[in-house]
Amino acid sequence: MHFLFTSGRQAGRLLRRTPTTVAVACNQFGLSAASFSTSRAVAAKNQIYQSVRNLDQFHTYQLLSSSSRTPLLTLWTTSYCPTCRVVEPMVRELVETGVGEQEGGVGFCTVEYDAPDVMEAGLGLTYMINSIPTLLSFDAQEAQTQTKVTDGRQLANRKFLEEWYANSLVVAKLLLSGG
Repeated sequence: MHFLFTSGRQAGRLLRRTPTTVAVACNQFGLSAASFSTSRAVAAKNQIYQSVRNLDQFHTYQLLSSSSRTPLLTLWTTSYCPTCRVVEPMVRELVETGVGEQEGGVGFCTVEYDAPDVMEAGLGLTYMINSIPTLLSFDAQEAQTQTKVTDGRQLANRKFLEEWYANSLVVAKLLLSGG
């Protein structure tokens, strides 16, 4: 057995605590309620998920997004789509660079529309996917069809993608805040 002998000052440096904040608020009856916090607020990070190949995966990502109160951006692609191979890296890079983290972050995934389980589940019919590639955002598990983009030329334009991304985040935050 080994013991570490330290002076009081050294022990104090070794056992530093993060400051505890106490907020006391009084309700209408004059009763106080204190909330304690010993950890720093963690900044939201954008999440990039694996490609969706079945219905369970899709619902899992929707639930993760909804529970963290962040929008879920989905890019609907197929294995034979040449435009998708151009658009997907651009959208992924936009999410990876941290755009939107100041507003609370986003989740991103590609949906492989031609995957057998996705086709069988009828996800394309459910969310009115009639063109590939399609960029569609979800807020609180609801498809935001008013911001859906289906034009491949627009999706291949980085400036357009950045503007769309910023606008969809504004819409998402309004919807998530109940506004």
